[in-house]
Amino acid sequence: MESLLLLLLVVLLAGTALSQDMPHEHLLAQLQACPKECRCPPSFPNAVYCDNRGLKRVPVIPPYTWYLYLQSNGIEVLPEDAFRNATQLKWLNLNRNRLTNEGLQEGALRSMPNLVHLYMEDNQLGSVPSPLPPKLEQLRLSRNRISKIPAGVFAGMDGLTLLDLQGNKLQDDAVTEVSLKGLTNLVQINLAKNQLGMMPLGLPPTMTQIYLDSNNIEKIPPEYFKGLPKVTFLRLNENKLGKGGIPKYVFNTSSILDLQLSHNELTEIPHIPASLEQLHLDHNKIKSVNGSDICPVPAGADYFDDNSPRLRYLRLDGNEIQPPIPHDLMVCFRSLRAVVI
Repeated sequence: MESLLLLLLVVLLAGTALSQDMPHEHLLAQLQACPKECRCPPSFPNAVYCDNRGLKRVPVIPPYTWYLYLQSNGIEVLPEDAFRNATQLKWLNLNRNRLTNEGLQEGALRSMPNLVHLYMEDNQLGSVPSPLPPKLEQLRLSRNRISKIPAGVFAGMDGLTLLDLQGNKLQDDAVTEVSLKGLTNLVQINLAKNQLGMMPLGLPPTMTQIYLDSNNIEKIPPEYFKGLPKVTFLRLNENKLGKGGIPKYVFNTSSILDLQLSHNELTEIPHIPASLEQLHLDHNKIKSVNGSDICPVPAGADYFDDNSPRLRYLRLDGNEIQPPIPHDLMVCFRSLRAVVI
C-alpha cells in the first residue's frame, strides 16, 4: 500500500521532478530511502532536512541527495563511510554540532567528490579539517576553536573562492604563505575576530574582499597591496591602527572601493585613492579635516575625467570633529552624497 501511494505521488509530481532533471525511478528511490529521522519534501526531492532532530549520528542518506541539512544536532563523529551513498552531494550543512577534528575520521569529507558548499560553523574544530572535498567552492568554518591551518590542506583546491574563518583563535604564525598555498582562485576571506597582530601573509592576487575586523593589527606594510591588485572591499574595523600605522600611499596601489577603518586609534584621515567610493572612519581620534590635504588630485585638476575623486560616502562620527563640513572637502569630493560627522 505504501509503495502504491509513493507511486501515485511520483506521478502527481512528475512535472516537478522533471524540472529538477530527476527520472521517475530515481525520485521513487529517493522518497523510499528517506531516513525516518528526516524530512524529504517530494516537491524538492534532491533535498534532505535532518536539522534540529537531536541526532547523535548521520543517518543513511538517500543516493540522489544534492542538499543535506544536518545543522543544530549533537553529532560528534563523522565515520569514514558517513556519506557513502551521497556521492552526488553539492551542499552540506553541519553547523551547530559537536564536531572535533578527532571525530572526523579520515576520508569522511573527501568521499564527497561533487561537494561545492561545506558549512561547519559553531563546532569544536581545533584546525581546518583535512582532507577536504576536491571540488569545494565555499568553506565556512566560523566560530570554532581553530588555531591551526595545516600545511598542504588546500593543495589542489583551486576551485575554492570563499573561506570563512571568523571567530576562531588564529594567530600570525598560523596564517602564512605555506598554510594558504593552493588557494589560487580565492576571492573572499574572512579572518575577523581572531588574534592577528599583523596583516595576513600569503593571500593570492585574486582576492577582492578581505575581512579583518576585531583583531590586534597595528600597522599595514607599505607594499602590502601591490600583490593584491583586485581588492575592492577591505574591513579593518576594531583593530589598533594608530598614528604611523597606515603609510601615506599604501592604498594607492589597490582598487579599493569600500574601505572600513572604524573603531581604531587614527588621529588623521589617511590618504585615499581617487577611485574610493565609501570611507568609514567613525570612532577614531581624528580632530580635524583638511580637504586639501586628503584630496587625491591636485588643485585645479579636471574633475570631469576618469581620475576625478569618486568618494560618495564618508563617515566621521565618533571622532573629535565639530561641524560644519569644511568647504574644501566638498570642493575636492564633488560626488559626495553623505557625510556623517
